[in-house]
Amino acid sequence: MAIDKETEAKILRYHFVEKWRTGTIAAQLGIHHSTVDRVLAQAGLPKIERTRRSSIIDPYLPFIIATLQEFPRLTAARLYEMARQRGYTGGPSQFRQRVSELRPRKQPEAYLRLKTLPGEQAQVDWGSFGHIQIGKARRPLMAFVMVLSWSRQIFLRFYLNQQMENFLRGHVAAFEAWQGLPKVLLYDNLRSAVLERQGDAIRFHPTLLALSAHYRFEPRPVAVARGNEKDYVSHCTSFARFGSTLENRRRCTSLRPMILTGGSSPGCSYKHSRLSL
Repeated sequence: MAIDKETEAKILRYHFVEKWRTGTIAAQLGIHHSTVDRVLAQAGLPKIERTRRSSIIDPYLPFIIATLQEFPRLTAARLYEMARQRGYTGGPSQFRQRVSELRPRKQPEAYLRLKTLPGEQAQVDWGSFGHIQIGKARRPLMAFVMVLSWSRQIFLRFYLNQQMENFLRGHVAAFEAWQGLPKVLLYDNLRSAVLERQGDAIRFHPTLLALSAHYRFEPRPVAVARGNEKDYVSHCTSFARFGSTLENRRRCTSLRPMILTGGSSPGCSYKHSRLSL
């Protein structure tokens, strides 16, 4: 039985706040107790086992369980057709409900919030800011963004493309603005930085490696499917895009380099002074 979000919220409130039992919740809301069990199970509570009456689906439970263990994302409709081919004569509604109860659930993965030391790491990315009209030409407006992982101070400079020359210019401009540089620069799968990647094996662009050798920083890749390792630069790009005031947004079209301090204020403050790493 499908229920709306409001009913789900009532079930959770009656159980956790009012301490109602499953049967009481089902009776008051006019729904089956299995629906209440399903909502509570999705909230992380262990399922309450009840004595079940024999059902036409019982002989097919070993087949359903084994199939779901091998193919956990197989749809209930496909599984229902497979059961019918093996002699099941029941209806689809009860079958889907039972499959929902038996389907193995993926455990959510916990992510560690990463912390770094001052001057240890910065994160680098490109951000798209739409387009800009230059004469009769409509050009893409790209922002080179480098953010210090410890202080979360941002260097941002606009370019009209993501070519390697501008990628390197962005690095050098950031180092000059900060009058220094961190020990490690963290990159995602940027085409400007990564030529090839197979799992944890990375082949960086040789021009970027030459820059890192000259300035003596370590280029380091973000692990696959680990967005928490570069959340600072992603959040700061959004801050620069959406958090600025209207006047500051007009200033963004000037293509001038700027350093943004992302504090508690919803606006962006621009500083051209030396920043501590």
